[in-house]
Amino acid sequence: MKRILLILLMLPAVHTHAQTVPPAYAEAIKLLDFWFDAQTDYDRLPGISVGIVKDQELLWSKGYGKADIAKKTPADPNTLYSICSISKLFTSVAVLQLRDAGKLRLDDEVASLLPWFSIKQAHPGSAPITVRTLLTHSSGLPREIDFPYWTENNFPSKEQIVEKIKQQQTLYPASTYFQYSNLGISLLGYIVEQVSGMSYTQYVEEHILRPLKLLHTHTTFPTGETEKIASGYSELSRKGERRPIPRFDTKGITPAAGYTSTVEDLARFASWQFRLLEKNDGTEILRASTLKEMQQVQYMDPNWKTSWGLGFKITHTDNKTFVSHSGYCPGYQSLIILSPQDKLAFIVLINAIGTDPNKYFEGMRAMLTKACEDKPTDKVDTTLVPFCGLYGGQPWGSEVAVSTWGDKLATMFLPSDNPKQSLILWKRTQDNTFRRIRDDGELGEELYFERDKDGRIQKLWWNSNYRYRLK
Repeated sequence: MKRILLILLMLPAVHTHAQTVPPAYAEAIKLLDFWFDAQTDYDRLPGISVGIVKDQELLWSKGYGKADIAKKTPADPNTLYSICSISKLFTSVAVLQLRDAGKLRLDDEVASLLPWFSIKQAHPGSAPITVRTLLTHSSGLPREIDFPYWTENNFPSKEQIVEKIKQQQTLYPASTYFQYSNLGISLLGYIVEQVSGMSYTQYVEEHILRPLKLLHTHTTFPTGETEKIASGYSELSRKGERRPIPRFDTKGITPAAGYTSTVEDLARFASWQFRLLEKNDGTEILRASTLKEMQQVQYMDPNWKTSWGLGFKITHTDNKTFVSHSGYCPGYQSLIILSPQDKLAFIVLINAIGTDPNKYFEGMRAMLTKACEDKPTDKVDTTLVPFCGLYGGQPWGSEVAVSTWGDKLATMFLPSDNPKQSLILWKRTQDNTFRRIRDDGELGEELYFERDKDGRIQKLWWNSNYRYRLK
């Protein structure tokens, strides 16, 4: 373990909790650091903050780029982003808390809890619109309240929404199709208020955020400059530019899209879930059985592609179940995704739109999976560290990141939408010479490092061409 820590110390600074990083993950994280640094620039992201959680530990977190371009404020794990629709998870937890307390039932009709709810049912014979159907986005309600708030950045108050609902009608019969609905989750927030007798914000602060010590998670953008808040930016224009987007107040749809948070707070939120899932019959904010219920498939769309729990999106990939929620709103995209089986969670917060947070999650997951398969740190060769760095400078070629992979070297072309696929492993055959390890285990072409008169590595030679060491 001491040898692993030495490697981490000799490389560029990475925000890790080194005493708890599984040895195999340490190698993957070094390459992920190169990858995120490159992708931030090549994808033209203003800023991105990411984190990897293993059970009760935040293994790694780091920010890249700028939280605010004009102010040149760097992004980091404590930068505050709008998390948009990840807000829905907190609203869902609040509803299930009240269910556990006996104050409502999942099969209660919404109209019985909100007497003013009088949307026109356009489908005679429809099943009732219930709390459960709101949680699973199967209520048949339209996606939005009938205001152009995403266009005009002017969100309606709860009072305006109550009046506007009277003029709207259902899109589908209830319990028929999946239809993601900000309107539906906003109604759940109003149910929290109605049943608890408290304002929505007061309830979640007192019953969820403070008990979980999520001190930098808010139901809106905090006022003042007490925290480092990321400024939001648009998608790329045809000229390759992003414009600043003003901050917004979601007002009446706060339960669906209003929250702000940080990587470190969302890591605590993920760790709470892993902790609670282990308790069987225990309770912490929720009953353990309730969280398990939330993370089980409760509704499957007729297309057999979209499945939802109680608040959580549920997917199945590579024989593993993932529970998640993403967020997309003016100037921000976000993702939190958990593998309860592996007790792993991944967090991606971006202060721009027009990109895909899932790409960055898949990159992290793929590299950790590769590390677990190869177990590269069984024999760490610290003499390889001087070769590590970033190489480039060709007039047309891409950059190449070089890092250790146990007793081997690893190279990765940058940029790359799939870092695992661009990973190549090399075996040392002479002091400065390596050969590619083919998929069948045989050795391929050479990789040669040229040193200057002082013994410092200055070039990488590959297939009779070279790249300069950039850093």
